[in-house]
Amino acid sequence: MGKNELMQFVETLVERKEFPEFKAGDTITVHYKIKEGNKERIQNFQGVVLQRSGSGATETFTVRKVTNGVGVERIFPFASPFIEQIDVNKRGAVRRARIFYLRDLTGKKARIKEKRH
Repeated sequence: MGKNELMQFVETLVERKEFPEFKAGDTITVHYKIKEGNKERIQNFQGVVLQRSGSGATETFTVRKVTNGVGVERIFPFASPFIEQIDVNKRGAVRRARIFYLRDLTGKKARIKEKRH
């Protein structure tokens, strides 16, 4: 079994939900299911997409937000069954696919221009 055959096999096992199209620089809200004991609730994580990485079943995206002056980054796999839905709040105008330079910026410099239609 070669690498390509293995990847195709994994693709058939993983069920993917349909999410809206987004890229680095966009502000999104991820509705994430959290299990606490025997209860289940949905938590919203809103932030800027820093990158999309991988392809197919192993694709992930990194979202960054600043809470009480502390930067919080979270990596979500696209194939995660815990992602309920993704909302695109704002389309950002950035020139790169990975915007890690945002980590070093604070205040007004950390703002991303909104893409004009």
